[in-house]
Amino acid sequence: MNNNNSAKTILIAPLNWGLGHATRCIPIIKALLENNFTPIIASDGVALALLRKEFPDLQTLELPSYEIEYAKKGKNFKWKLIQNSLKTLKAIRTERKIVRGWIEQYQIDGILSDNRLGVFDKKVPSVYITHQLNVLTGNTTWITSKIHQYIFNKYKQCWVPDYGGTINLTGNLGHLEVLNPKIKYIGPISRLQKKLVPKKYDLLIILSGPEPQRGLLENYLKKEILNYQGKAIFIEGNIAPQQTKVIKENVTYFNFMNSVELENVFNESEIVLCRSGYTTIMDLAVLRKKAFFIPTPGQYEQEYLAKKLMKEGLVPYATQDNFKISDLEMVHDYKGLPRSESRIEWTTLFEVFNP
Repeated sequence: MNNNNSAKTILIAPLNWGLGHATRCIPIIKALLENNFTPIIASDGVALALLRKEFPDLQTLELPSYEIEYAKKGKNFKWKLIQNSLKTLKAIRTERKIVRGWIEQYQIDGILSDNRLGVFDKKVPSVYITHQLNVLTGNTTWITSKIHQYIFNKYKQCWVPDYGGTINLTGNLGHLEVLNPKIKYIGPISRLQKKLVPKKYDLLIILSGPEPQRGLLENYLKKEILNYQGKAIFIEGNIAPQQTKVIKENVTYFNFMNSVELENVFNESEIVLCRSGYTTIMDLAVLRKKAFFIPTPGQYEQEYLAKKLMKEGLVPYATQDNFKISDLEMVHDYKGLPRSESRIEWTTLFEVFNP
């Protein structure tokens, strides 16, 4: 293996489940470049498309899709995942073989896997990134959590993008009762930075997540927004070859935005209406923005986080079936997320790739 960072190649591979895993890898990729590593990006679908737009000069590789599908009704979420599990397991086995070949072909010195279970190899230092040390699946939580813990214990380290203490963002999701020396709490990570700029919008709506739920919420909110009196910007979360912009009365619609554009509109907006996905929660904490959550129906993790943060008096939420635009008035009665002030010591974390 190589002896200096400038010669070291790191494979970084986020799961393609919505855009959250890909977007939170953006600051990690930038940190790798700043520390003179050579990142190679690997994923599939919209996650890979987004990272290609963000890093057009970096090498990208395609991995097999886990074929994760959402049910149209939240109550069928777990059954849909079970139906797809054989396809997912096949993709995991295939990507394990592919990665083994890439290590030799591209002289890979280290691996960063964001929830891709097959992106691992014993030959090189492999790090697993997750905020779900416990995987919530209702009455099968204990099984899915044990399986996940068994998998990430194979890696050299497991990075959790949260605080390790009692004041944290993930609660039971990202904290175990028994300490594990492989787990490192690195603090919230975000591709966005706080900026002091004049307010331009009263409301930012930003959508993400797999279909069909993303599209169902988009269609519903486009009807509800007709009852909104303030100035709003609506980011649909549709990654496409070309960006589109449409202005209808008091609402400006974009199909997607890159990181620079998103950073601007987040900072320019008073409140944010979004899913309670963990990557979005980290963005809000870093940007110190008040928000309202609509968790993805049937996704236990998002429902848990929304309930936790509302119970703590930080962020209100409503279910997708019950949300009304007038519910946004509740935001003013909540404190907002705890501020993220800490700087991530990337140089120290990347020492894992030194033999």
